[in-house]
Order: sequence, then C-alpha cells, then structure tokens
Amino acid sequence: MTRAFLVVLDSVGIGGAPDAADFFNGSLPDTGANTLLHIAQACAAGRAEDGRSGPLRLPVLDALGLGAAIRLASGADAPGLGAMPQGLWGAATEASPGKDTPTGHWELAGVPLSRAWHYFPDTQPAFPADLSAAVARAAGTGGILGDCHASGTEIVTRLGPAHLRTGWPICYTSADSVFQIAAHEAAFGLDRLLRLCADVAPMLHDMGVGRVIARPFVGEPGAFMRTANRRDFAAPPPAPTLCDWVQDAGRAVHAVGKIGDIFSMLGISDVVKGSDAALMDHLDALVERAGDGSLTFANLVEFDSLYGHRRDVSGYARHLEWADARLGALIARLRPGDLLLITADHGNDPTWPGTDHTRERVPVLGAGLGAGLGARAVGQVGFADVAASVAAHLGVPAQGPGKSFL
Repeated sequence: MTRAFLVVLDSVGIGGAPDAADFFNGSLPDTGANTLLHIAQACAAGRAEDGRSGPLRLPVLDALGLGAAIRLASGADAPGLGAMPQGLWGAATEASPGKDTPTGHWELAGVPLSRAWHYFPDTQPAFPADLSAAVARAAGTGGILGDCHASGTEIVTRLGPAHLRTGWPICYTSADSVFQIAAHEAAFGLDRLLRLCADVAPMLHDMGVGRVIARPFVGEPGAFMRTANRRDFAAPPPAPTLCDWVQDAGRAVHAVGKIGDIFSMLGISDVVKGSDAALMDHLDALVERAGDGSLTFANLVEFDSLYGHRRDVSGYARHLEWADARLGALIARLRPGDLLLITADHGNDPTWPGTDHTRERVPVLGAGLGAGLGARAVGQVGFADVAASVAAHLGVPAQGPGKSFL
C-alpha cells in the first residue's frame, strides 16, 4: 500500500489566472500579479538583499519543474528558474469565486465553491449593528472595539490600551471573508476568547462569512505581541472532501498546520501546529512513521502571513530558499511508492500594491513513486484534479469534478 503527502505552500502563486481582472487589491485588479516571477525578478535585480543575496535559488523545486510551471501558467521566464523538469509538473487554475485560504484548500480537496463568500464593506462601522450587538452580548461586554478593516498588528497596537481599560473585544475584518476577534490572553482570557469565537461562529457562517479567527495577544501598551494560540473557526465544507474520502476508506489523515481548522476537523485523524520550521519537523517525522495508505496534508502558512501580506520580498525569498532545502531533504527520505505533491492555494505577490491575496494559478509539482515520477508534464489542470489524483494514488473512491492526472 502507498502513502500520499500533500504540501500547500500558502500563497506561492505563479500568475496567469484567466479571471484575475475580476479580483482586486483595493481598486487595482490582480491582472499581472505573479508571486514567484516577481520575487525572482527582484532577487535577480538585487532588490531582495535583506538576510540573503543574489538570484533566487530553488534547486529542488526548479528541478521538479517550478520554472516550467511558471512559463506554462503565465508565459514568463523567471530568472534563475530554468532547469529541465525531472518530476511531475503543471499549473492549476482555481474555479471557485474566491482567493482566500478555505476556498483554495477546499477546491484542492475536491470541493469547489459555487457561490462567493460574504465580505464586509471597507467602511466604519464595517459590521451590521445587530452583529456587533450580538458579539458584545456573547462576550458579556457593553460593546466592541474596532468594527473596521485593519491590519491585526496595527489594530492591537492602536486599540490594545482601550481593550485593557474597557474589557471590550477588538473586532475587525480584511479583504477576506473573515471576522477576527483580538483579546489579551491574561486580561480577557484565552479560554474566554476561544469560547466567544466558537459561540458567534455559527451566526457568522450563516451570513456566508468563511472564518471567525481568535487573535490572542500579550504584553503591555507599546509592547503588545500576538501569540501562537490563534485559532480559526471555519465554516464546514459544503460536501465531503479528500480528507473524508480517505478517512471513510479506513485510512489515517494527518493534518499539519492549520489544515484541521480549515476543514473544521472533518475527515481529520490528528493535527499538529506550530511555526513553519516546527511543521517541517513534523513532516519529517510523518515521513518516518505515517502508516500505509495514509494522507498527510500540510499547510506552510508563513509565506503568506509573514511575508506576502507584509509585502516583504526579501523575507519571502528567504523562506522559499529555506523551504526548498527542507523539501529536498524530505524527498530523499520518501519510501518506495510514496507520492509527494507540492502546490499552493492562491497568490500573495509581495511586489503588488495593497496587502490582499492575489488571484493566480498555482504550481503542481510531484516527486516519489519509487524510482521517481520522471519528467511528466501534466499541463493545465484544475485545483480539484489534485484531490482526484491523490485519491487515485491511494486507491480510494473520489467524488466531485476532479480528474486524476496520474
């Protein structure tokens, strides 16, 4: 029996989405956004020298076919990424009307969305009065703070003192379909914050909001810091996903990172969380211990959370080069018959105006299967084809519109 490892490099897009003009950062459409191409160009031009230097170096991913995937997706040659592909490679196009994390992951797991999420307007207040009142009642407070679009770090710095003084939760949103609640772990209480998010999540999901996110922080005014105890309360997928297909066949599904939150723990056997470095350690451990027929589904989020949204080109490039080396070591330890697929859920071009995700195609790179997949071009595929291919590899029945490219 074989095993499958599906690794999502969060936001590592490769441009070329045919409907990019329908998606925006502020008033600017995403037409022309290309996360990997623009990072490679910045590196080659000497504009990404903070903590690293020179052209973008991704020998492992490029040998699998990353540069070829960029050319396939967008027609552009990325500097330094010109290797002859030695693995499975292609580019995937998203069908769902969204460029957010749940939408991308659900479609990668075989379930495209047929309708768009609800998004809050970039006004102040951003939330309907009855929603704000309901959140305050659930929190047991006289009101909420924030009620606007904001950066999480900025709003905690700005409203943290008022939060400590009043005890009111800080509520904010973004260009994503999300309702975020920030609170001080000691003054408000972490358990209380998580309970508040769990209590209001069903109401927000009924409105069509994709996620309620608990954003705990610690510290004093002038020195607040978010903690690693974030938790996402995502709406459940509208149909069984790849995780359910595998689990229903009696197999284990190991979630690495925020996969458990994204899928509301449906079809998930166990979950580990942490920094990307810790998650890569967990991936290494699962290569050693995951059982026959299992699926390991991982999300490495820091490309997106630390570098894409913050428009940090050097940081993004550093993280890509770090991941490339770690993935190379992981590939070398795969068992005969294992399949590793590496992909992404959307783009987040750090050279692009604004701070939102960017609508892009994503790479599909594969390694494993004994002596290797060989140089296999799968061409332009759909996100849902990733799920169908993993299911075919594991020999479990697939549902949904995807078709296996194996």
